[in-house]
Amino acid sequence: MTGLIGKGRSAIDIITDAGSFIENLAGDISGYRNIGPGAVVGTGSINGKPATILSIDAMVMNKRFPTIYAGIIGLEEAYKMAMAVYNTIYADAQKKKEDKRPIVLIVDTPGNGPGKTEEIFGMNKSTGAYQLALAEARQYGHPVLAIVIGRAISGAFLCHGLQADHIIALSKDFGTVIHVMPLSSIARITKMDIETLEDLSKSNPVFASGADFFCKLGGIEEIIGSISDIKPTVIRHIDEIYALRAENTLENTGPWSRGELGAKRGGRIVRSQVILKMKTEFDFVSEKYI
Repeated sequence: MTGLIGKGRSAIDIITDAGSFIENLAGDISGYRNIGPGAVVGTGSINGKPATILSIDAMVMNKRFPTIYAGIIGLEEAYKMAMAVYNTIYADAQKKKEDKRPIVLIVDTPGNGPGKTEEIFGMNKSTGAYQLALAEARQYGHPVLAIVIGRAISGAFLCHGLQADHIIALSKDFGTVIHVMPLSSIARITKMDIETLEDLSKSNPVFASGADFFCKLGGIEEIIGSISDIKPTVIRHIDEIYALRAENTLENTGPWSRGELGAKRGGRIVRSQVILKMKTEFDFVSEKYI
């Protein structure tokens, strides 16, 4: 089945209204052309309403940073997308919550993969800035929706995806891969043999890499079964986030809500017990330290 891996720009065309996408415009600010070629930022309408679109172009490489290619999110790409988010926040600062434009993240990235230069300049600061920007966008009332069209791996997914209110994904039939790290890396860290981990990945959502298992953990709200269903699913989830945002709480969407959803689906049955245990331990010693 033909998928969208490496085709972030095609995904933009599918999600936005025909001919509405304006690249390098976010909020009221244009620019962005000279940095982070692997990141595509712009404004397009979805169902007749403006939205900020942040995507990955896996077909280009950043010539200034040789390790940034094939969809990897580098230092420049992260800052570029963070700038687009903040410019969106500024542009809608005086608007009511129901009028603040959504931010749609099109996710297809194999990770961060920084080189020595990026590490020296502070790669962690750029990805952290992007995560903070999305968290603040949610606080200011912007619906943030992520759609995984291909790869959603490691720290790049952490900054470009996991901060969203809702995450949806194409099914594994399209080659979708979602995981924190490959089994080879897990084997290196845990000293477990790869055969054991491969066996675990067939039944345990923590070790598995497919969208189905991540859905069981509560990480994905919905799996999309066909390309034609992408746009209506995006529209529906944006509307759902608007409705939930009207309740004036951030905990019914976003990172915290995924734990509750995972518990309902049977993928995170121990999480609540661990939280309760930690709270009990903290309460026991808190007066001594506070």
